[in-house]
Amino acid sequence: METIVTSKAPAAIGPYSQAKVVNGMVFASGQIPIVPSTGEIADGDISIQAEQVMKNVSAILEAAGCGYEDVVKTTCFLADMGDFGAFNAVYEKYFTGKPARSCVAVKTLPKNVLCEVEVIAVQK
Repeated sequence: METIVTSKAPAAIGPYSQAKVVNGMVFASGQIPIVPSTGEIADGDISIQAEQVMKNVSAILEAAGCGYEDVVKTTCFLADMGDFGAFNAVYEKYFTGKPARSCVAVKTLPKNVLCEVEVIAVQK
């Protein structure tokens, strides 16, 4: 088992890893819209926060030797299902391979952000 760590994505804010690789599969922890260089939440609406989440996911995939095209499953968490359309508009720019997905609304996300995305990918 390999642990993935990159300074290009937010450091874990709890007792977990950014990602683990097992048998060529990458299991990335959920990413929220923290700007790695500042440690602050991306200030703005769901579109702005979703863009930052996608940048964070990209950094972890890159550190694991993958890209968006290698993602097979995503799980998306929204603070408000009313943001579904705007979130999807950002999501579809990145996940062009249309991986399997679950998307749910939750009561509260860490640091009261608007969205979180976790991925499972295959290493190249």
